[in-house]
Amino acid sequence: MLLRRVQLPAAATRRSGARRPLIPILLLGLTLPVWIRANDVSETLVCRESQAGFLAPANSVEGRQYAPDRRVDILHLALEVTPDFTNRTVAGVAMLRFAPIAKPLRQLRLDAVDLAVSKLEASAPFQAWQVDADGITITFDPPLPPEEEATVTIAYSAEPKQGLYFRTPELGYRPEDTHLFSQGEAELARHWYPCYDSPNEKFTSEITCTVPAGMTVLSNGHQVSRKVDEAGGTATVRWLQDKPHVTYLMALAAGYFKGIEDQWRDVPLTFHAPASQADIMRNSFQDTRDIMAFFEREIGVLYPWDKYGQVCVQDFVAGGMENTSLTILTDHTLFPDEVGRLRSSQGLVAHEMAHQWFGDFVTCKDWSHLWLNEGFATYYENLYDREKNGRDSFLLSMWHDARGVLGHQDDQTPIVNRTFKSPDEQFSFRAYPKGGWVLHMLRSQLGEELYRRCIRTYLDRHAFGVVTTDDLNDVLEELSGRSWDAFLDQWVYHAGTPILDVTYRWDEPNKLARVSVKQTQKLSDNVLLFRFPLTLRFKGNDLLADREVTIRDASQDFEFPLPQAPAIFRVDPDFTVLAQVNLDLPMPMLRAQLDDEGDMLGRLFAVQKLADRKDRATVARLGRVLREDGFYGVRTEAAQALRKIHNDQALDELLRSTDQDDERVLRAVLGGLRGFYSEEAFAALRKALDGTNNPDLKRDVIGALDGCPDKGVSEQLIQLLEVDSFENLVAEAAIRAMRGRDDPAFIDPLLKTLRTRRDAFRSGDFGSALRTLAFLARHTEDRTAVKDFLVGATEERDHRVRRAALQALGDLGEDRAIPVLETFSGAGDDDGLAGAARDAINRLRSDKAPSAELNDLRREVLELKDANRQLRDDLDKLSKRVDASAAPAQAKR
Repeated sequence: MLLRRVQLPAAATRRSGARRPLIPILLLGLTLPVWIRANDVSETLVCRESQAGFLAPANSVEGRQYAPDRRVDILHLALEVTPDFTNRTVAGVAMLRFAPIAKPLRQLRLDAVDLAVSKLEASAPFQAWQVDADGITITFDPPLPPEEEATVTIAYSAEPKQGLYFRTPELGYRPEDTHLFSQGEAELARHWYPCYDSPNEKFTSEITCTVPAGMTVLSNGHQVSRKVDEAGGTATVRWLQDKPHVTYLMALAAGYFKGIEDQWRDVPLTFHAPASQADIMRNSFQDTRDIMAFFEREIGVLYPWDKYGQVCVQDFVAGGMENTSLTILTDHTLFPDEVGRLRSSQGLVAHEMAHQWFGDFVTCKDWSHLWLNEGFATYYENLYDREKNGRDSFLLSMWHDARGVLGHQDDQTPIVNRTFKSPDEQFSFRAYPKGGWVLHMLRSQLGEELYRRCIRTYLDRHAFGVVTTDDLNDVLEELSGRSWDAFLDQWVYHAGTPILDVTYRWDEPNKLARVSVKQTQKLSDNVLLFRFPLTLRFKGNDLLADREVTIRDASQDFEFPLPQAPAIFRVDPDFTVLAQVNLDLPMPMLRAQLDDEGDMLGRLFAVQKLADRKDRATVARLGRVLREDGFYGVRTEAAQALRKIHNDQALDELLRSTDQDDERVLRAVLGGLRGFYSEEAFAALRKALDGTNNPDLKRDVIGALDGCPDKGVSEQLIQLLEVDSFENLVAEAAIRAMRGRDDPAFIDPLLKTLRTRRDAFRSGDFGSALRTLAFLARHTEDRTAVKDFLVGATEERDHRVRRAALQALGDLGEDRAIPVLETFSGAGDDDGLAGAARDAINRLRSDKAPSAELNDLRREVLELKDANRQLRDDLDKLSKRVDASAAPAQAKR
């Protein structure tokens, strides 16, 4: 292992601020084996420009988005903040140190949304300052000279709706879990402090935060101090990030967290979670050290920050956020031992840590190049999967990513796209799996060692800087000697992916394998014909021949002399091209492919093809694959194929395959059984429910029983309401099944559970249960008890529960709830309560309005009444005539 010390390159320094000192970093020079074995598919997910100062005047040309001008170089940002957890506000002081670039600076404008500024000071004379809805403008008099450092200090307060989020008892969270967290990406930092909110400017930073003494404060960089005010009952904690990063990566998390620690080399590793969830956080933390060690070997650059912390927060706005040296994660990634392999934090932890190099160490200059952040993180997440779990697991991950891209065949937007209206539009499959696949194709064409050298040089050259796709291309071309313009043009700067219709035929007289390849994707100005190398593999007894061809035209024919007819024909056997391949093969070749133990993807593709057949031999073969294949991913696909075939024999094969040692495959088998409405399937599902302690499996099985006609299932669902389980999964699944069975007998036990076990439910799940309760009671005669309970729920602290209660009152169909709903309908609608109330009122009133069918019936009744009235009139007249004629006759008597 060779360590070498380098300085920041001039290019990176120019982008990040020429006045900043050069920062040394350590790089690794090393060689890895050609294949590092890797796992299992992991769970993986507003550019406002200004008219003055260093924020450029709207950098949008005919709807195209560009990075704003940097008219000043920000050198340092220091925040002092004091959050008010009860009122969910923050008081702060922000100090920015900066220097104008190139020209005198008359006005400086900072992004700031709904900040109440109480005081502004500057180190240079200024004429005035103004605050509007989305910014602060300072007018200097005289203008600041170029390269002359200055500071601006702003005292402010805010009640942020975005960017900084509180989790407090007033919102329905447990008091012992009170906390807050920030989320800056894409451009949300402006909601809680004044800043330059664009990714093309880097600076050092510090955050000083004052909180109740028992709380933990976490931020970027390293902790400088913690001072406790015994009299005031507060603690003031200062964190310093002394290496440059961008605004959206500044982070703050503070609250009643508990943590665990580890270390890799001299890098401290920490993991925190809310106090009530701390006992299960070790499972999510366990791979951290190994992931960092692997990335340093694979990337060739040592971890560039002072420490690496991870903190789980409740109801995070995303899956994870890669803030510099402090990743914030959703608490949904936490899990107990009993869920087995059905849950894993591996993918999320690896993805966010990869960002510490790709996105943090080097950062996309603007959001059009977001794939340089997210594509790298997605691909390196998969590379760690290969390291930990083997090549087959890596290939399965890449296959899932490919499916996430190839399902968008009509897409007309390239990866590098400047036509977005909001940066959030860029956070799509293009930046993530498609960007990762671009890197995989580069690695496949360059070879692993040259690819690593290119990536190491790319990071070295742009350390602590910002990058565009051209920066990566420059390194690729310099080190490989090849032009990558065409590659990037078709895969990155144009849209779409190839669709290959492939045909194969064996010419026995001439001993030739004949192959035709057609590109059938819909072509346009945005989608081109693709050019790429493609490997065709022919296998048989004593035969293994790979032939590489170049696909470039709409239609191409190839012929290959071979000593014998191959038993197996594979297109792109090593999975190096992002393309949809349509290939129909004869059954003998599919069966041979299914038996190829060394080709996991070949077996998986064969299973997919066999899912379209229903003959007995095929179904039996799929059953054997489900029970015997050596890789769980192929077995899972076989279970799905049998569900798709959906005949009696397929059901029998699924029933024979419930003894699985991998929970992931068992879940697929049980999911397959769920597709059959039969006594045997329901019996197997109930047996599985009784035979597992895995809460995720129990949830799946309970959901499959909602259609079971056995009355015993209803009794079992009522019993399951009282079962304690991780995240209350069992009871929640029982409630969903009750909705599916739609039996009013569930009303009383469900109402009892919601009253007595409220704390067991997460807010969103409790809200869903309220709506199920209303749904079940909607046709009952006396809905008073349910109505009263729902009305009470409208007073809960958590706005999600309140909103669900309002919606449930509309579901209930009880018009006596309208007065309660009207008290919400006229309020502000920041949390959706007013809209939910108005919708419920409209539904209640529309339910009372006569339907068209009822109006027709009423009209028919009226017409019948008119006819009857006319008939009575006629009868009366006839009766009178009869009476009149009868009178003289009687007189004659």
